[in-house]
Amino acid sequence: MESSDEQLCRAVAEREPGAFDLLVERYQERAYRIAWSVLRDREDARDCSQEAFIRLHESAGSFAGQSKFSTWFYRILVNCCLDQQRRRRGWRRLVGWRDQRADGPDEPDPVEGMDTERRMTKVWALVEELSPQQRAAVTLSCREGLATKDIAAVLNVSEATVRVHLHRALSTLRRRLGDEG
Repeated sequence: MESSDEQLCRAVAEREPGAFDLLVERYQERAYRIAWSVLRDREDARDCSQEAFIRLHESAGSFAGQSKFSTWFYRILVNCCLDQQRRRRGWRRLVGWRDQRADGPDEPDPVEGMDTERRMTKVWALVEELSPQQRAAVTLSCREGLATKDIAAVLNVSEATVRVHLHRALSTLRRRLGDEG
């Protein structure tokens, strides 16, 4: 007799061998398709799918039959995807990349023609040249996806100071990318 998803989730919470593998096998393709439909990027979709399974494994004990398993897991997955989009949007904002649908083609991409990997290598090299406070604010905002309030708490400064650090850092990075682009 085949176990239900809910029974398997309880088995994962109890660390029964093979239960997690079976859930992954059941949901892996669907998870990837959902993640891809949100992110439209293969690597990000794979990463988010894996992250969702990791979160599932870590929090299986909190499921406790609170809803249908698939709904609960998809919520975890979509939250992972939204977190990834926020991080990606932070990097785009950082270097001035524009979403053509939202902003139109008015302003050229300062690093147009470079592939994504080269872009990020260049951006990270420039981030390393920022002051320590600006570098920390940019990293926490763009890479970690933290809100201004949370960055302020981490850096032990006011939210206004965080906004100043981010503004100055973004201005510096855009200028340097434009100068070298």
